[in-house]
Amino acid sequence: VRRVQQKSSHSVPEKKRMMCMRLADIDWSSCAAVYGLPYRDRVIHLLALRDYKEPELLARLQRDGVRPKDKDSLGKILQQVANLNPKDKSFSLKEHLFQTIQIDWPGYSKRERKSLKFILSRKSAPSQNVTRTNQLTSLGPSASNTPPRP
Repeated sequence: VRRVQQKSSHSVPEKKRMMCMRLADIDWSSCAAVYGLPYRDRVIHLLALRDYKEPELLARLQRDGVRPKDKDSLGKILQQVANLNPKDKSFSLKEHLFQTIQIDWPGYSKRERKSLKFILSRKSAPSQNVTRTNQLTSLGPSASNTPPRP
């Protein structure tokens, strides 16, 4: 005999965090393509888009499929490729790994590729300015078209 649980009128509804994703936005062919790629690369390419908390990252990886051999290796990979933010327990990709990101990676949607191009352009802009400043400084005052100081 099954009992039907009745909700009381004064109970507080549970608040569930859900990741909203329209099924039409998911490129199912990319899920199959990503499943065969190295797990470490998948983690790196996801962290390039944004910071993730470990459960969120795991959910995204599982959506695309996780091979049995990779199932328990997320923590180890995160230690290698990410920095932990102690305030909110989120992981961000280590700066030097942004150089390895492939914009045409099969796991990215069109929206994610557009976002990634913006992220990568922001990351490369400051380093170009630093390089330009260092070049001018090393060349001396005449290189920057300023008259020498008396």
